[in-house]
Amino acid sequence: MSEKTIFKKIIDREIPAHILYEDDHFLVFLDAFPKNPGHTLVIPKQETLWVWDVDRYDDYFKLVRKMARVLQKAFDIDMILMLVHGEEVPHAHVHLRPQIDNDGTEKDFEIIAQKIKAFM
Repeated sequence: MSEKTIFKKIIDREIPAHILYEDDHFLVFLDAFPKNPGHTLVIPKQETLWVWDVDRYDDYFKLVRKMARVLQKAFDIDMILMLVHGEEVPHAHVHLRPQIDNDGTEKDFEIIAQKIKAFM
């Protein structure tokens, strides 16, 4: 049996995360190492390496779009960078990054999570 990825440990609640949204198939949470305030990860609960292999692909990207719109409203900004890469964690994931300069608040996870949830 292979070792669990950090994302699987988050799904299984073995390590904490600032969860913004969850349903039976997907999980959305703040990146623990944010590049910008509101840096969010959208992952399938299905353990698969590539985003194009996610069984509920259409639902997955509808959620990605929904979360991008929420971030636009929460931060009153148009530019949300979407990155699909993931060599650092072998589990499909999409990064959503509001294009806001780091100002020291990007790790105020509780405040940022509440700000985002207010627009969901």
